[in-house]
Amino acid sequence: MTPSRTLITNATVLTVDPKLGQIEGGDVLIEGTKIAEVGRGIEVEDCEVIDGTGTIVMPGFVDSHRHLWQSVIRHIGSDWTHGQYLTGVHLGLSGDFRPEDTYIGNLLGAVEALDGGITTLLDWSHNIDTPEHGDAAVEALFASGMRAVFAHGGGARMWQLPSTVPHSRDVLRMRDQYFSSSDSLVTLAFALRGPQFSVPEVAHEDWKLIRELGTRVTVHNGDGEWGKNRPVAWMREHGMLNELVTHVHCCSLADDEYQMIADSGGTASVSADVEAQMGLGWPATGKLMDVGVMPSLSVDVCVSNGGDMFNAMKSTIAIQRALDNAAEATPGEQDRVRLSCDEVIRMATIEGARACGLDHVTGSLTPGKDADVLVVRADGLGMAPLNNPAGALVYSGHPGLVDTVLVRGEVVKRHGVLVRSDVADIQRRAVEARDYLFKAALQRPTTSDAVTGGSWIPGIHKVHR
Repeated sequence: MTPSRTLITNATVLTVDPKLGQIEGGDVLIEGTKIAEVGRGIEVEDCEVIDGTGTIVMPGFVDSHRHLWQSVIRHIGSDWTHGQYLTGVHLGLSGDFRPEDTYIGNLLGAVEALDGGITTLLDWSHNIDTPEHGDAAVEALFASGMRAVFAHGGGARMWQLPSTVPHSRDVLRMRDQYFSSSDSLVTLAFALRGPQFSVPEVAHEDWKLIRELGTRVTVHNGDGEWGKNRPVAWMREHGMLNELVTHVHCCSLADDEYQMIADSGGTASVSADVEAQMGLGWPATGKLMDVGVMPSLSVDVCVSNGGDMFNAMKSTIAIQRALDNAAEATPGEQDRVRLSCDEVIRMATIEGARACGLDHVTGSLTPGKDADVLVVRADGLGMAPLNNPAGALVYSGHPGLVDTVLVRGEVVKRHGVLVRSDVADIQRRAVEARDYLFKAALQRPTTSDAVTGGSWIPGIHKVHR
């Protein structure tokens, strides 16, 4: 059977491929699941044509670290400190999640991501207390239609810190049950607590499991006070650093630990918006770049922050430029900016794909890669005239401009609307899950320590439903 063909024409094409660059009035030809050709004046018969006039065409965004299960409790912590988040969610609500709540949280978050142009997402899933919770999380990712990495992070009882509970070996069962195909849109990784969150004996046991599992690793390192005890140095000392490890946050690492990450070939994930909001430390974007590690970007938690990559890009560049200017004797007088809009877009695409181990299949509009493609309207009042496409995307882009999204050649959003028919049902089920979780929390007896009792969440007693 001849594969279906789609031709996007006359767009500003940001390929994020150093050999192809930016193409004005460019075309992108998709054959079946693959990008077949990128250039100008592509002529082909028997294909669907998408008129790209007035748009920016680019690779889909890649979010390299998000806790999808929290989508049903989004924004409840927008005015919380980091300590309140840990208490309210990890010592409170997390234990109330049923498998069906995990399912709808993952599905809601994944569909939200697709709607905003994120075609690939690493789900840092650390609230799977039972095999049923794990199954629900993975099945939601498959149902979403997006490219996803399921990073198995264990359950709530593993996050009573410092943890003495080894990582669940159910991850081996899940590997065999769900991830035997080499061509699946959903792949597996290991979400490691790391030495800052567990006792040394448990950290060693977890690493033995990683070797048995044979997957990439994503680990929180250097997030706030917990991250100041040299976790990367400890990992290097015990043979746990290599090119398969992605280090998340990195805000509070010692200076020499950034070089250790670079020397190991490891990757990094920055969540600038959450890091600033929760006080995890200044985002490590510049410190990572100084040692040659171009970080990827991530949303992290929607409990407090928004879930789109446009916001992540804007937060990343704004904070880093503020830090760079503050370090200057005469701020604003340097010859050039240290971090460009083009580089931030790379972080949001190809560097995210690299951190997920997927840069060979996605992250750039390179012929031969899978057709994970994003079409963004650039002809509105906030974007036109399009004088600097990268600058327009970073500083004026938002999910409402996302016109068309393709994942592996399949259109999942067209003319600004998701093509799936169950969006209203997903939202309804998310509300029902939210109501159940809040009711369960409020029914606990109030305790003076505000950890397990009804006062687990600041101000929850003011919410009446």
